[in-house]
Amino acid sequence: MKVILIEDVSGKGKAGDIVNVSDGYARNFLFPKKLAKEATPQNLNAANIRLAAAKHRKDVEKMSAEEVAKDLEGKTVEIVGKLGDGGRLFGAITAKEIAAAVKDTYEYDIDKKKFNVPTIKELGEYDVTVKVYAEVSTKIKVVVKDA
Repeated sequence: MKVILIEDVSGKGKAGDIVNVSDGYARNFLFPKKLAKEATPQNLNAANIRLAAAKHRKDVEKMSAEEVAKDLEGKTVEIVGKLGDGGRLFGAITAKEIAAAVKDTYEYDIDKKKFNVPTIKELGEYDVTVKVYAEVSTKIKVVVKDA
């Protein structure tokens, strides 16, 4: 029997997949637990529409991320840090501070987890990679200055 999986089922497939299973497995396990529904023409059509909508939504998100990456590429962000003895910073410059500086300067709200930050404990210029979306990343320059 062909069924459309509503949720991920281990050993069978992921949500939205159309799989062949035995009749008993479908009627006694998948249908009562609402893990799948029968692959009727109406259900197949609805599943295809959902898949197309999800693909379109991902494409729009990726295009938006590419625009953000293109706009941020090569930009410079300045961060002010307090110096301690020996010209070293108190603490280190973190991804959270860089994300806040990008938001203040360029008005892009990017999650701090998307920044690949080297250890910054001294004044100077550093290259930071920003992974805006899956397969979409760019580099920005972070300039650390004294207060």
